[in-house]
Amino acid sequence: MTHRPLIAVPARFSATASALRHAAEVNARALVEAVWRAGGEPVTLHPHAPGGTADPAEVAVRLARFDGLLLPGGGDLAPHRYGAAHTHDTVYDVDDEQDAFDLELARQALATGLPLLAVCRGLQVVNTVLGGTLHQDMGGPDRDHRHLRHPVALAPGSAVARITGTDKAEASCYHHQRLDRLGEGLTVTARAADGTVEAIELPSHGGLLLAVQWHPEDTAHEDPAQQRLFDALVERAR
Repeated sequence: MTHRPLIAVPARFSATASALRHAAEVNARALVEAVWRAGGEPVTLHPHAPGGTADPAEVAVRLARFDGLLLPGGGDLAPHRYGAAHTHDTVYDVDDEQDAFDLELARQALATGLPLLAVCRGLQVVNTVLGGTLHQDMGGPDRDHRHLRHPVALAPGSAVARITGTDKAEASCYHHQRLDRLGEGLTVTARAADGTVEAIELPSHGGLLLAVQWHPEDTAHEDPAQQRLFDALVERAR
C-alpha cells in the first residue's frame, strides 16, 4: 500500500455537533472525502492562537510534518485583519483564534513553498496575508453568491485552467464577500460574469498555490474538473 501524503486541514469551531455533548472542531465531510479520493490523508489541525495571536515558531513546527495544506471555507475574517476601520453589519462568525491560526498557516505555506489549495475563506486568507483587502459585503441577497451555481471563466494558460482541463467551470458558491484590492504578487485567473474574482494564483510560489472563491468540494464527487483541484494538491504534495 502506497503512502498517502499528509494534507493539513485546519478545523473550524462549531457550537454544536451531533452526539458529542460539547462544542466541536469540524471539517466538511465533502472536503475531506475529496482529499481522500485524490489519494491524500486529510488531517484536521487544532487551531491554537491564544488571544488571537499565533506563535510562528509553533505553527512552523506543527506544519513541518505535512506534505500539503488545504485552507477551507468558514466564517468571515475580522475586518481589522485587512486594515478596515469599520465592520459591516453582515459580517458573521468571526473568531480571532481561527483568524490568527489560518493567517499564520498561509504565511508559512507561502514562505516555504508548501503545496496549498485555498477554498472560499481560504482564498480571502491568502489575499489578506499578501496585503490585499475585501469587500465586506457584496450588496445584499440579490447580489451575493450564496447557494449559487454559476459559470466561471478561467484564464487561458492559468494553472487552474490547466488542472481542471477547461476554460469555463461550473462553480458552486457560498459567499457574501469578495476580493477588493489584490494582494502583492497575485494574479486573477478566474472571474464570474459580474466581475467577482473567483480564482487567484501566485506565479512566484515555489510549490503549488491554487485559491478559488467557490467550493469545489460541493460537486467534486460528480464533476471531474472540480475533483482535479484536489488531485493536483495531493499529486504535488506527493
